Formats: sequence, C-alpha cells, structure tokens
Amino acid sequence: MAAVTASEAETWLIEKIAHRLGVAPGEVSREVYFDELDLDSTEALILAGELENWLGFELSTTTLWYHPTIKDLASFLAEESDRRATAA
Repeated sequence: MAAVTASEAETWLIEKIAHRLGVAPGEVSREVYFDELDLDSTEALILAGELENWLGFELSTTTLWYHPTIKDLASFLAEESDRRATAA
C-alpha cells in the first residue's frame, strides 16, 4: 500500500468535512479545531470510519484529541501511513 501524503490527507479531510457540513471545501479551514466544527458525535464517528477505510488501518480513539486540526491530523496521518508502508 502506498503512503498517503499530508496534502492528500488534507484534501480528503476537507472534502469529507465540507460535504458533511453542506459547505464548499474552500469554506473549511485546515487550521480550525475539530470541536469548532458543527459535526455531532455520530458524524465524527462516521468520518473516522471512512478515514480508516481510506487509509487501510485503524486509528486510536485519541487521534483527534492529539491532532485537533485538519492540518495536524493530516501531518500525523502522512507520517503513520509512511511508517506502515515502509514496514510492509
């Protein structure tokens, strides 16, 4: 499995969040904290599941807590994806 870049992860996250919020992707800031977005807990769980399916690996339940913005999460996802691709 090829590693996901931070840019790819950011784009994916922005598009999914924008869709869930019913706004254009350009309206979703990569710097905004997830708890500031109008996603309820069910939507956040669905998003996490879709993210895991896209990445091909599970995320810790604390991942969003420790990486609270799209920018931070995308960077972490790229590092984790690269680590897993290199180990495979």
